[in-house]
Amino acid sequence: MQSCQLRRRQFIALLAGAAAAWPLVVRAQQASEIRRLGVLMGYAESDPEANGFFAGFTERLAELGWLDGRNLRMDVRWAPGSVDRMRTFAKELVELRPDVILANSTPITAALQRETRTIPIVFAVASDPVGSGFVASLPRPGGNITGFSIAEPSLPGKWLELLSEVAPNLQRAAMMFNPDTASYVSSYYLPAFEAATQSRKVAPITARVRNDAEIETVITSLGREPGGGLLVMPDNFMEIHRAQIISLAAQNKVPAIYQLPVNVKEGGLLSYGADFADVFRRAAAYVDRVLRGTMPSELPVQMPIKYILAINAKTAEALGLAVPSTLLVRADEVVE
Repeated sequence: MQSCQLRRRQFIALLAGAAAAWPLVVRAQQASEIRRLGVLMGYAESDPEANGFFAGFTERLAELGWLDGRNLRMDVRWAPGSVDRMRTFAKELVELRPDVILANSTPITAALQRETRTIPIVFAVASDPVGSGFVASLPRPGGNITGFSIAEPSLPGKWLELLSEVAPNLQRAAMMFNPDTASYVSSYYLPAFEAATQSRKVAPITARVRNDAEIETVITSLGREPGGGLLVMPDNFMEIHRAQIISLAAQNKVPAIYQLPVNVKEGGLLSYGADFADVFRRAAAYVDRVLRGTMPSELPVQMPIKYILAINAKTAEALGLAVPSTLLVRADEVVE
């Protein structure tokens, strides 16, 4: 009888111990299920436009079942403009050994590629991923990197066409970019720009700028004589300096076209480019697939499927330009 009672007490103690251990097991399981995502953005953390893109990305991740602090840990870094800062944060993120990294922009993807050839990287809004050496080809990336490009190389031709519709007396056009943050412009966009200017009998100007003073010199020189126009190329440096560019273009009566609608909302004349909010949401779907086991090499690089044409009619009037009604009808956004 005593032996039976002893066995019963031992059994109850065993159950009690197991019950006490269950929360530890559950916590261990939950900890093992938490995945790590690195994010490197090429904007200032205070930029509301960039925060909107990032918010759309995280919202889409949540819809796909990934919640920061629950089953996902996000390590986010912001590196506006400076290549050195991008490289510093890229190294920092790679050392954290995340399961996947979201890279915003071409120079940031390049900085991350310098640090790792094994951690999966999904880029958003990068230009010329093949020419930049990120992927072997668009349908078959072939390595640890894939993502979403923002434009075909023919973009400058489209921009020049739109700018000429609003400013029909265009005689000179400057393509402005920072060669340190957008080296791809020379190989990816320049040939189409030169071909487009030649067909429209417009003098091409390749304007490489690295600081505020050089930006001012380019725009001021364009405004010294009538017929000057400006193409502000896809480049994080250009976006970070957009307030200065928009102001100088207005002061010097230079019609300019940009990539993003935010430039038009802030006083720029025209913009035409990929819907970045859509690109970031689509990038979240790729991050989800990588977290669930798909290799980047199995995910083809994708091009934009949505473009936005925006026009600032008030700026056109201030420049003495009349926006054709046919263009206004085609616009997705018109600022009056």
